[in-house]
Amino acid sequence: LRSTSGPVLEKAGDLAAMLTNLKPHDVLFIDEIHRLPPVVEEVLYPAMEDYQLDIMIGDGPAARSIKIELPPFTLVGATTRAGLLTPPLRDRFGIVQRLEFYPTGDLQHIIIRSAACLRLSITAEGAGEIARRARGTPRIANRLLRRVRDFADVRAAGHITDLVAINALNMLNIDIKGFDAMDRQLLLAIINKFIGGPVGIDNLAAAIGEERETIEDILEPFLIQQ
Repeated sequence: LRSTSGPVLEKAGDLAAMLTNLKPHDVLFIDEIHRLPPVVEEVLYPAMEDYQLDIMIGDGPAARSIKIELPPFTLVGATTRAGLLTPPLRDRFGIVQRLEFYPTGDLQHIIIRSAACLRLSITAEGAGEIARRARGTPRIANRLLRRVRDFADVRAAGHITDLVAINALNMLNIDIKGFDAMDRQLLLAIINKFIGGPVGIDNLAAAIGEERETIEDILEPFLIQQ
């Protein structure tokens, strides 16, 4: 498995170097693939379709294109902004999947495993409390686990129970549904300032003092599904 991200691949040569170093049946994972520059994205087209890499040699009238054969590989792209993918790139993927938020039970297993990796003492109930407030996202679950660990080290001799987790997460202003202070501020603005809505996102952003992109990418997706 070879991993990279869209913002890192600034030049076509960066992606070409990764492709030529792949071995047969390797998996190339590109996170935030919608942020690939157009010139880099175009390198992927022949690689995805024909397992070939087109490279220009020379400059001016003497320039010529050569094709480099690539080994069979699998490209996996991830994005939170699928609408920003260009149609030519999106249409070249054989399988397009939309991932849902993780159920609480799965997150509980992830937290217990992460706690074992961190050599933490945690009960199943404590892991469940963290899982319920993790917004269906493993990354957030692991972040909350580390913060609860800090609280437990000071207040509970390093042992995480459901009560310890509740007290730690309450201190972080994260409620039982996973809403934090900014989520509640957004909901209260809709209720109190705009009489329950409807309200445009630009007006809502101005009302709570946040950027439109923050609402669209961070706050809104989880709140809508709740």
